[in-house]
Amino acid sequence: MASNPQDRITNRLALYQRQISPHSSQTMAARDPITCHCLNTLSGTPAANLPVTLTLLSGPTKSGASFRATTNADGRVANWTPVGTTEETVPAILAGLDTAETKTNWSVRFEVGPWYEAQGIESFWPEVEVKFTVKGRGREGEEGWRHYHVPVLLGPWNYSTYRGS
Repeated sequence: MASNPQDRITNRLALYQRQISPHSSQTMAARDPITCHCLNTLSGTPAANLPVTLTLLSGPTKSGASFRATTNADGRVANWTPVGTTEETVPAILAGLDTAETKTNWSVRFEVGPWYEAQGIESFWPEVEVKFTVKGRGREGEEGWRHYHVPVLLGPWNYSTYRGS
């Protein structure tokens, strides 16, 4: 274990970088066009088994469609399950848009309060919600298709996010 603060910081940053880097074993076809990834900054490990909800907030079709998932052992969500009566998938919603310039607004919500509580940790955040805009349509490999990845670095008192790749 690193003995000085600088070494500990360097080691933790290296751990985060390894977690953020995409895994080459996952093919692009095996994931939805919107994915997310969550790292627990308190422990420096992936936020495994964290409930996540993806919701279509606005757009030309099916506003309000929701999808659920739970992060895997690497803290990632690659595929979403429809909630309620909708059977439409995230790829189908985006494939059905009119043009490659069409925009839809989405929300991804991480249920962090109960997740930290189950670990005996009090969290300032009951949930963390990230809203973002998706531009494009089509199926993977077609013109206009884009992948949107939403990484979140999460702690019981802080979080940050950015547009991933």
